[in-house]
Amino acid sequence: MPTVSDPAAIRLTDVSVRYRLPRERVSSFKEFAIRWAQGRIEYIDLWALSGVSLEVRPGEILGIVGRNGAGKTTLLKTIARVLHPTSGRVVVWGRLAALLDLGAGFHAELTGRENVYLFGTLLGHTRSEIDAVFDDVVAFAEMESFIDAPLRTYSTGMVARLGFAVATCRFAEVLLVDEVLAVGDARFQEKCLRRMEDYRRQGAAMAFVSHSADTVRQVCHRAAWLEHGRLAAVGSVDEVLGAYQHA
Repeated sequence: MPTVSDPAAIRLTDVSVRYRLPRERVSSFKEFAIRWAQGRIEYIDLWALSGVSLEVRPGEILGIVGRNGAGKTTLLKTIARVLHPTSGRVVVWGRLAALLDLGAGFHAELTGRENVYLFGTLLGHTRSEIDAVFDDVVAFAEMESFIDAPLRTYSTGMVARLGFAVATCRFAEVLLVDEVLAVGDARFQEKCLRRMEDYRRQGAAMAFVSHSADTVRQVCHRAAWLEHGRLAAVGSVDEVLGAYQHA
């Protein structure tokens, strides 16, 4: 376990993310462009995150819980630098690997083999690095019989298996996982959780979104509860889950 003196691998300081949405539904891009040029578009502000401050230390897995729309995925996307915060500061130390949306970084018309290289490149790996781990990726995902089939023929579970295998094919100091394990079978979920635990022992910091209280209790050291974009509680897993489940 990390100690109090360990520097944080992930640190968010008063982070807020605002989405600006048109107040009225616009039926076409042409209509939107005309209204925008005339200054007739009115917006409403949706604060997906509001004043969130937290940190994750090396060797720690932080479970993130909350209802649908609470801001969990937005939080991970902000840490991954997919989204820029409207205000506040996000600092991440070390190589980052993220598995956020199921199928993100994949192309349905490409084969599994081609998608391994595509997604690996998006994660910052060179072709030679992917070459070195390709067989391990296929074996971990248990895709030997399907790796040259188009991704559109894969089930959601197969896509999740391949995505997780690519995202974790090389050690990263920071790993972000968003609920993708829920679509796999129980045996493969255990396989993924063992890999996460192995990374944690090597000093990786992880933020893990899950709707499964049992999984959060099993793998996480602390938990954070998001409610309407705000951090409702952060602390021990049992205390945070207890508060969340009785809210």
